[in-house]
Amino acid sequence: MSELKTCFKRVDYDLAGLLHYLDIGDIGLPDIQRPFVWKNAKVRDLFDSMYRGFPVGYLLFWENAQPNGAKQIGVGTKQHPVSSRLIVDGQQRLTSLYAVFRGKRVLDEDYSERQIEIAFRPRDGRFEVADAAVRKDPEWIANISELWASGKSSYQMVKGFLTSLKAKVSLTEEEEEQISHNLDRLFDLQKYPFTALEIASSVDEEQVADIFVRINSEGVKLNQADFILTLLSVFWDEGRAALESFCRASRQPPAPGSGASPFNHFIEPDSDQLLRVSVALGFERGRLKSVYQVLRGKDLETGVFSPERRDQQFAVLKEAQARVLDLKHWHQFLSALIGAGYRSGEMISSQNALLYAYAFYLIGRIRCGVPEHQLQKLIGRWFFFASLTGRYTSSPETVMDGDLNRVRGIGEAQPFVAVLEELMASALTNDFWTITLPAALESSSARNPELFAYVAAQNRLGAPVLFSHKKVSDLIDPALKTKKKPLERHHLFPRAWQEAQGETDLKVINQMANFALLEWPENIGISDDPPSVYVAKIQLRFKPDEWQRMHELHALPDHWESLGYADFLTVRRRLMAGIIRRGFESL
Repeated sequence: MSELKTCFKRVDYDLAGLLHYLDIGDIGLPDIQRPFVWKNAKVRDLFDSMYRGFPVGYLLFWENAQPNGAKQIGVGTKQHPVSSRLIVDGQQRLTSLYAVFRGKRVLDEDYSERQIEIAFRPRDGRFEVADAAVRKDPEWIANISELWASGKSSYQMVKGFLTSLKAKVSLTEEEEEQISHNLDRLFDLQKYPFTALEIASSVDEEQVADIFVRINSEGVKLNQADFILTLLSVFWDEGRAALESFCRASRQPPAPGSGASPFNHFIEPDSDQLLRVSVALGFERGRLKSVYQVLRGKDLETGVFSPERRDQQFAVLKEAQARVLDLKHWHQFLSALIGAGYRSGEMISSQNALLYAYAFYLIGRIRCGVPEHQLQKLIGRWFFFASLTGRYTSSPETVMDGDLNRVRGIGEAQPFVAVLEELMASALTNDFWTITLPAALESSSARNPELFAYVAAQNRLGAPVLFSHKKVSDLIDPALKTKKKPLERHHLFPRAWQEAQGETDLKVINQMANFALLEWPENIGISDDPPSVYVAKIQLRFKPDEWQRMHELHALPDHWESLGYADFLTVRRRLMAGIIRRGFESL
């Protein structure tokens, strides 16, 4: 019978000790240039609680396996290149304290740099987030970072503040004493006690995640990507920095003349998303769990950790990530989506489908040598297929693992293409196109993969905007910046008219098959007239062949305006499925 043992120990620190261990790299706080999600007001509240002597929670560390003698991958500037403890819980608190005590800047969620400036009023011990009024008021220390960053003693600090304050206001002896006392108390926050629970290195990441969830009142669940990104912070920090630099640049258009950039209109990727692409390319894995163990240097057969094995696996990840972040690859992949009729993030229902399509693009290009002209069409088809069918919506890691297994060991173009084509053909049967897809189009959702596929197909087929000579693809160009969207979703059988007929169910009124994309002036002009009224007027503006082609590419049957609403929906769903099929097959 096995004996259960405590898997953690309790260790007490003072704040100065914690900051010292962070400085020398013994505790693996990721570099300060990480997205920092706390608002300054929350940092203010943290300092206020500590100043009043209130507890601010446990820290949770995880002992790093075999740190001694291990070589860091990449160039480190810390005294201890490999941290002996990784932070599992408390990263935001420690980042706050480190940033304020060391006067460091942080990045917010949008990767914009900001200074955490917490102000303190010594007269009454009050903390505030610094603002213009506080900075002008001699009663306040506008940025408490200066107290510790200056290197001055407590005596010098108190004396200097009182001298400058007395030059502007008169103070009683009691007020001076109170101010001195409060400043000393603030200065002594360096001695604030913390308790850390340190989990043994023998505990695996699933147990650590379970411990974290059980003790964390906010119930934030750690995932495998969190653990791998923590490992990158410790063993290959420039790799994580490169990921985050790419993500930051993807969010803002580049300045004129600044050269190529990852900015795009499809996705603002996060580090863990790009990490998944690197893992799929480098290790042919959709599940991150086994990769995490490998990157720690664990032999999956023996369970033994080895620094040499860890270095080898990080070398694989390093090469894969360089391919993933290569702007030439990134932009060529995104052009495959445009070629498939998808124009922007507004048409992306599954970011997993996009990211995994990028992984297959890289595998096809780098490992299998598929010619670019062929790969563009193949990946465009694959993304169209994966998005339309919701392939990576349920259990995406498991599905991707299975897909990667199908191409594992393939190193040539033809077999790689054949596997993807076979996977698509096995799902997109005639029954799918004629039965499954029309049924899926019976929806009132505005963000529906079938709807996006329908618009993508219209782009592929060069469809004109309904009742217009302009093309759909031109008016949904994300580069267009207008006060009002050029295209609007229009009820072919207007809502007000249907309500006047007694229909009140919005799921019926807002059926996907009751919508078409119109230019907004046209939409306003039609107003609440039924199609039996407005269609005849509009038809006069078009030649018969133009009218016929427009109706065909908008899945509108002949004389649809005279059909009953229920019959119209049934016929149009079938025709919309046909347009989607034509668009896909045109690839």
